[in-house]
Amino acid sequence: MHDEDETGGGRVTLARVAKEAGVSMPTVSKVLNGRTDVSRATRAKVVRLLDVHGYRRRAQPSSRSPLIDIVFHELESIWAMELIRGVENVAKENRATVVLTESGTRHTPAPEWLPGLLRRRPLGVVLVCSSLPGDIKRRLRAAAIPFAVIDPAGDADPDVPSVGSANWAGGLAATRHLTGLGDRRVAIITGPKVQRGFAHAMELLEGPERPTAVFAGSDLQALGVLEAARVKGLRVPEDLSVVGYDDVPPGQWSSPPLTMVHQPLRHMAEEAARMLLRPDDPGTAAQRIELATQLVVRQSTARLEDEGAAADR
Repeated sequence: MHDEDETGGGRVTLARVAKEAGVSMPTVSKVLNGRTDVSRATRAKVVRLLDVHGYRRRAQPSSRSPLIDIVFHELESIWAMELIRGVENVAKENRATVVLTESGTRHTPAPEWLPGLLRRRPLGVVLVCSSLPGDIKRRLRAAAIPFAVIDPAGDADPDVPSVGSANWAGGLAATRHLTGLGDRRVAIITGPKVQRGFAHAMELLEGPERPTAVFAGSDLQALGVLEAARVKGLRVPEDLSVVGYDDVPPGQWSSPPLTMVHQPLRHMAEEAARMLLRPDDPGTAAQRIELATQLVVRQSTARLEDEGAAADR
């Protein structure tokens, strides 16, 4: 075990961690290298102490694999494919290979993918998730593996490099577009699932005050709204205006083509991947990049002719 090159005191730091954790130096090494033959409780104790002592393994370029990992909570959508293409663009520029991992249908990544990643020692990891648990952050930092998060929910942790888009501005642009068309009963559906978009839209369209417009949180949900409108015998946009979010190809090819808030998914992934390749740049140590969104008006929205029409639309 070669720990002379580690920061935070080298052998002294690891020896102190081993002593305080009540384990051997080889056990600490196993934790650092992602070995699975360490109990969860012992691993958590060692990781916590490494973080307390400010331990950071010094990255050695020769020991890093020419890989960029990208971790999703699910891989079933074209939305995911756009992000993969962005990471691949940067990987090709740097003669690296992309490794894909699906960590389960959750917005916080499960830790099961970590041991394999620590053994691979990639150039870095892009995480597509809403939030990143502290334990995962500490383990990646202790192993000197750069990471960046794409599209975190709410305000990103200030110590986590992240790339997002101007979601609030995009939502405002969509809402202003609809109210400018005369709509006052605008419904909002959130989430990525087509099926849930359909179910929620059916519920909304069967209500006593049917909305005149629906703003869906993704293109896939907007497609579900289109299907619900068809089932209910409503015309889009004559009876119901529909706006989607993301602007991936299926929404552009729908009938009618969807008005959408364009989120630059591929560009977001490219920026996140580039963060990994310059981890020693002080300006990217804990940087938040927010890219602009843009409303793209197509044929799924139309002007509400008059207030009386709202009862029929």
